[in-house]
Amino acid sequence: SLLENTILPMDYCNVYSYADRPARAMALLKMVGLEEHAYDLPANVSNGQQQAAAIARSLATDPPIIVADEPTGNLDSRSADVVIRVFRELAAQGKTILIVTHDPSLTSRTDRTVIIADGEIIDPIVAGTLPSLDHAQMLHATHQIKRQRYSPGEAIIRRGEPVNHFFMIGSGQAEVMDGHPTQPIARLSGNQFFGEVELLGASTAMATVRAGQTPVELGLLSREEFHALMQDSPATAALLRDVAAARMQENLARDHVEAVR
Repeated sequence: SLLENTILPMDYCNVYSYADRPARAMALLKMVGLEEHAYDLPANVSNGQQQAAAIARSLATDPPIIVADEPTGNLDSRSADVVIRVFRELAAQGKTILIVTHDPSLTSRTDRTVIIADGEIIDPIVAGTLPSLDHAQMLHATHQIKRQRYSPGEAIIRRGEPVNHFFMIGSGQAEVMDGHPTQPIARLSGNQFFGEVELLGASTAMATVRAGQTPVELGLLSREEFHALMQDSPATAALLRDVAAARMQENLARDHVEAVR
């Protein structure tokens, strides 16, 4: 039965007393919504219920780390929600849950996502900042990216100076300064970027960008690699051009206000 299947790991590993094992197994089956099927054979329940029972069984010995390979692959949306809820509850209790999946709807609900392409880990700065790249393009950018760390208050680019890199923020915060020495006109944080305006047309930096009150870690792509990605990924090119156009308009509006004053 499903109950006996859930008890089995406790028997093999000799954890929990013999008398306590059935109650623990039943509690685990209840957690995944199978308490009413505890005495059914695996062959008499659906594929989704079998998957849920396997998850309950994997928790039987109270492991600190759980590796789940496509845990919602055979489940309907309702059953999948139950599984994700269970994983979230376990994570809140201090357990580590590693999920291997191709399902974007599942990765969007995790605390951290690691993308692997051709056996290599994609740089998280690339994956987070440029999600419209396909995995091959992300991997290429991973090979080309240069990481750089700036101390609080340190200038990254200065207004009026040439810009030769595309800057992607991994951690920390960058402040955009335009004239006023202490008051930023904008703050940029993780998965945001800057430098695209200058690389797409403006010859020099429109504003000074500096590290905020904490160190900022950046991923830098050269001008050549930036334009290669723009050419290879129309979706990314469209996004970056839209952001650049909006920032140019904001800059023109600020200049107009200053001129009126």
